[in-house]
Formats: sequence, structure tokens, C-alpha cells
Amino acid sequence: MAEETPRVLVVDDDPDVALLVKTVLERRAGCIVEVASDGQAAIERVAAMRPDVVVTDIEMPGLSGLELLAELRRTVPSVPVIVMTAHVSVEYAVSALRAQADEFLTKPLDNAKLVEAVTRLVEEGRRRREEGRPKERVLAIGAHPDDVEIGVGGLLAAHAQGGDEITILTLSRGARGGDADSRQGESLAAADMLGARLFVKDLVDTEISGGGATVRLIEEVVREIEPTIVYTHSSHDRHQDHRAVSEATIVATRRVGTVACYQSPSATIDFRPTRFVRIDQYLEQKLQLLERFRSQTASRDYLEPGFVTATARYWSRFGGGMAVEPLEVVRETAEFVGAHELTRRES
Repeated sequence: MAEETPRVLVVDDDPDVALLVKTVLERRAGCIVEVASDGQAAIERVAAMRPDVVVTDIEMPGLSGLELLAELRRTVPSVPVIVMTAHVSVEYAVSALRAQADEFLTKPLDNAKLVEAVTRLVEEGRRRREEGRPKERVLAIGAHPDDVEIGVGGLLAAHAQGGDEITILTLSRGARGGDADSRQGESLAAADMLGARLFVKDLVDTEISGGGATVRLIEEVVREIEPTIVYTHSSHDRHQDHRAVSEATIVATRRVGTVACYQSPSATIDFRPTRFVRIDQYLEQKLQLLERFRSQTASRDYLEPGFVTATARYWSRFGGGMAVEPLEVVRETAEFVGAHELTRRES
């Protein structure tokens, strides 16, 4: 699946130890690290940040490390947990293991062992979550042919790899941007590459409304496929059709748990993503999807592989890796391709 910068929650009532662990993991393992000073605060942070790994001390005021571990095993059983303690007795190790800790480290910490354990368990935790993840029904909505592939082509490739059901809804045949029949054929070729179902509607290019007929068309598809995740245009866009489709989608998908907006080449500086999806291993597939739109590549610079790659590389400054697709999250009560695939933008 798509990758992202590892997220780690460190739980320790000693601020010096917490800072040390945070610094080591940020600098040597490239992690995003948050800190909680006690077990109760940790439970609240787990729900908010969805860490890949939790690193916790055993002896803390209030909820102890082992009690926290028991609670994590009840609520988020797939999250790996590393237990730290200054005690080296067999009794402590056995207690931690009986509580289903994934790793037991003694203080003072060996930084190399800490980094190795976290790196290994990040991958293990993601594998566990992926195995237990329910399949999603994804609906990607664009005003014109190639809009969806430009915005979330890499993410859709990740969904396809994960076995999710993908539907693409294109609301016009893009007559103002070229031959409508050719563009529809190109859309079919791209959908076929993804194993996606394709709906192509015939609204008038450059005259799409944000209400009325557009809402009804989207609602019809939503009723038919019952998506769990929807991707659409951002309202922060210079193109009137993109803004209209965004507006109509928000209304038509009001009962869908997760809705997110992707970036178009015409997006304005007000486009403010809050999730950054790493598509390192799917960038080549995205480029292949865009190659299907041959009628556009000669006249649209933003379809050139170098432009697409540079854009993905730019957003990686927020999401890590080498290539990222950004999303503005409208609602998030269901999961994306995997909650671990997405990361909040740090303020």
C-alpha cells in the first residue's frame, strides 16, 4: 500500500527521557513523534494521531504502562507496543510479555536498538492493519476526463493494489478540451488499467452547475455503489467546473463517512491539504495512467511526466518519501486506503 512517514507515540512521565526518545526517532528513524506524559493522555493521543508504534514506560503515575498496554490491546490490538523500564529483572520482562508487548527495552536505552525496534515494528504494524482492513468502496469524482487521474492517480493505484472496489465518475466528456469521443475512450483505458468501474455523464463542459442536476447525478451513483470513501475536486480552484463539482459532491455525499478533495493543476494558493499520501511505489503507475490521455499530452504541460513527478516531489516535504499526493479532508469517519497511509500536516 501507499506509505507515509512513521508516526510514533512516546509515553513517559520523565520529560528528559521522552525528549531523548523523540529526538532519536525523529533524527535517526525519520519519524513523526508525539509525546504523552501519562497513560490517560496516551489513550487520548492514540485516538487522535493513530500511531504506527507506541513506546511506553512501565512505571508512571495513574495508569501504568502495563495498564496502558492492556487498554491498547483492547481498543487498537494491531498497534505494536514497545515497553521501556529501568528494571532488568525477569519479573518485569515476563509481566510485559504477558501483557502482549511487542518489544522490551531497558533503560538507559541503546539508541541503535530503539531505532531498529521501531523501524521493524512500524512495518509489522502496517502489515497487521492491512490484513485486518475491510475493503473499501471508493468513488473518485471529476469534472472532466483525466481530472481524477491527475489528482489521485497514485492513491487509486494503491486502492487497486489493496483490492478495494473503485468507481470513477466523470461528469462531462470534456468537449471543450478536445474530441469528446477520444477523451471518453481514454478514460475507459485508464479505468481498465485500475480495474475500476467508469461512469461518464454528459454535462456541458465549462457550464457544470454546483446544484440541481449535478447533485442528482452524483446522488444516483452514490445510491448505486454506496461508497465508503469519496475523492473530488477542491473548492479552492480557478476552474468553475471544478468548484461546482466540489460543491455538488459535498451535498450529494453528505452520508458518506470519508470525503477528501484532491489538487488540480488549476488549484489556487488557498488549497490547504491536511493529509499527505506517499505514493512512491505508485508514481510510475500514475504516470502510466496519464499516458492514456494522449489527446491531451501535447497541449497540457501539467500532464508531462516531469511536471507530475515534480509536483509529487514538492508535497513530499510534508509527507516524507519521494512522492506524495495531498488531500483536503472534508469528513473522516471511515478509513482511507488505510488510516496509516495518511498523515496530518504539522502546524
